[in-house]
Amino acid sequence: MTATERAVELAVAAARAAADRKAHEILALDVSEQLVLTDVFVIASGTNERQVGAIVDAVEEALHGLGAKPVRREGKAQGRWVLIDFGDVVVHVQHAEDRVYYALERLWKDCPLIELPPDVHGTSEDEDGTGDGTRP
Repeated sequence: MTATERAVELAVAAARAAADRKAHEILALDVSEQLVLTDVFVIASGTNERQVGAIVDAVEEALHGLGAKPVRREGKAQGRWVLIDFGDVVVHVQHAEDRVYYALERLWKDCPLIELPPDVHGTSEDEDGTGDGTRP
């Protein structure tokens, strides 16, 4: 079983909203084979607590516009790792330092990546400045 179309739609909208707030290393993982409670994890990083909060606000606003309301939200007050559960999609917005430490993508490495449009991968996807999405 793979993620539903609705979950992928919400994941892309969340990723796009995060990218609009200059989030780093945005990715979406199809966790539907591993978890019963959700289909997709969206993971994004911010460079400081204020940016993490702005990314979270943008994601919530974008998904609200698509009729999705958060079932649960944790960590916003600290601004280090915010989890927003929309049911079909769980969005993790982490401070860059916490992202490296907890390495969610390594923990869920057996789950397939959901291909995101090129404009939503975040600023580190094109660190070499070529515009081709590669890293040095």
